[in-house]
This record gives sequence, structure tokens and C-alpha cells, in this order.
Amino acid sequence: QVQLVESGGGSVQAGGSLRLSCAAFGYSFSMNCMGWFRRAPGKEREGVATIDSDGSTTYADSVKGRFTVSQDNAKNTLYLQMSSLKPEDTAMYYCVADSRLCRWVWAGLPAYWGQGTQVTVSS
Repeated sequence: QVQLVESGGGSVQAGGSLRLSCAAFGYSFSMNCMGWFRRAPGKEREGVATIDSDGSTTYADSVKGRFTVSQDNAKNTLYLQMSSLKPEDTAMYYCVADSRLCRWVWAGLPAYWGQGTQVTVSS
């Protein structure tokens, strides 16, 4: 059973930066895709950024150039560096993992989810 534990959320003013972390426990080595999804109040969940086991990354258009996903395999930890934050980035951010390749994860919903960490961006 994969367990994902996020940290690093908080409140920041527009234009600021935050770094989210996700510690993975369990059978994370079998996960081909890890990444971040988010859900804003009153909106559907949406993909933010993913990274495949070969290191290739994919980003939502809304965060390209501002967010960077990375992972430290030695520490079983996933990161999301967020810069130039906007009020519309306000959401609960979830670390996700799946044994499928990321292109299938974007088409559906990831198999494993963390509890989430809140990010609030004020104008």
C-alpha cells in the first residue's frame, strides 16, 4: 500500500513562492508516475504536474513556466516548486502516484492520493 504525505502548504501573497514536499512510503518504487493534482473551491480536481519514472515531466498549461516538479529517489520524496503564485492557484494540493504511465493518469484519476496540503494565495 502506497502512502503519500504532503507538507509545505501555507498562505502567501501573489507573486510569492512555496515548495511542496511529498514523502512516499510503501511500494512507491513500482509507481511509474508521481505528481500533483489540486482542487480549488467549487471546481473539479485537475492535474498540475507529473513526472514519469524516466524523469519526463508534464505540466498543466496554467502553471507552465511557474511550477517545477522534481523527485529525489534516494529519499522517496517528490517536490513541487511554485513561483509567481496567483490567487487562482489557491487550492488543496494532493500528491498522487500511479503504476501507469503519466499520459494515462492525466486522462483519468490517479490510483493513490495523499491527504492534501492547502495553498492559499492572496492578492
